[in-house]
Amino acid sequence: MQPNTSTKTDRQARPLVLVTHEFFPHRGGIAIYAAEMARAAQTLGYQVEVWAPALPPGVPDLDWPFPIRRLPLAGDHGLLSQWRMARQLLAQRDRLREATLYIPEPGPLLAMLLLQYFDTLQPGRLLLTFHGSEIQRLASRRLLRWSTTHLLRKAARISVVSVFARDLFIRHFPESAAKIVLTPGALRTDLPTGLPAGNGSNTGKTIVLTVARINPRKGQLQVITALKALPAGQRAGLEYWLVGSHSKENYDGALAAAAASADFPVKFLGDIADEKLGDIYRQADIFAMTSMPHKHSVEGFGLVYLEAGAYGLPVVAHDIGGVPEAITHGENGLLVAPGDLAGLTAAFSRLITEPALRHRLGAGGRARAVGHTWCDSAQSLFGQP
Repeated sequence: MQPNTSTKTDRQARPLVLVTHEFFPHRGGIAIYAAEMARAAQTLGYQVEVWAPALPPGVPDLDWPFPIRRLPLAGDHGLLSQWRMARQLLAQRDRLREATLYIPEPGPLLAMLLLQYFDTLQPGRLLLTFHGSEIQRLASRRLLRWSTTHLLRKAARISVVSVFARDLFIRHFPESAAKIVLTPGALRTDLPTGLPAGNGSNTGKTIVLTVARINPRKGQLQVITALKALPAGQRAGLEYWLVGSHSKENYDGALAAAAASADFPVKFLGDIADEKLGDIYRQADIFAMTSMPHKHSVEGFGLVYLEAGAYGLPVVAHDIGGVPEAITHGENGLLVAPGDLAGLTAAFSRLITEPALRHRLGAGGRARAVGHTWCDSAQSLFGQP
């Protein structure tokens, strides 16, 4: 499995097989990234096929513009899912020998770290995408780092979603620097441009909104803490809404305790379907996702910031990881250093008391949201067929 500098004619004839553990109905940035890169490659003229986990019972699939092979795995990064993915890849080794194999996320990458030592699995061309957190995890142990370095030698091209992720990657795997291309995310294609800006709620309250997994890395606890430190008059006209599924780390318990001691409403709305999420954005006044460092996990970019910007919401975020590549301080949001709770409270206070600032940052967010397309990223990685 050697790096392949294929010609345009070769690429046209070779199918592009995108393999992912995270895909619809799974929600989150990586699932969106995988689906949108597949759509963009199809638009560019590639013969795309996606391999993704089986649908839960009773959940119908969407009408995708490419075929999907649903695999018998759970869609997590556990050993059983990795093993089942490895079996599927080996079972299709003859077909993959004539294909471009694209791995856009860590799940199947972990399976490939083992399978690369089987001479029978030699895809015609191997492409990889790294988002940020997995770079730190793969570099954290000597055996993982060695195995990853070996796999990277066999990749034709490697993409990263931000300059931050690129610099992190080069720091840990400098031998592969020449193969790197930048492929940032963009606005979801099912969100049309020219969305009506949020008008706020009809209750007269200032709504602060977070859309993210209930997870320590997403910083919901920091938002509640900062909002509780606002002056009493500002808290009296405030609500905090959280959209997202519950955490496996008992983080939701810590959030519930913090919310119970707040003297303003904190509403846990749970998961909300994409087609209904727009109504939530339109009722909000401020978007907040204050990502925090957590174990080896880091925010590589943050597609949700673009989504909030598309609805004209000003953003409050932490200056961490790749977030400053989605949010420019003073242009489409306010950035605060992680751990600076006083600064975070001050940022919320400014947006609550300065409607003109909210409007200006929201307009900047709408402009930023449409500043890049998925086809731009797909062409950087795949090339023009």
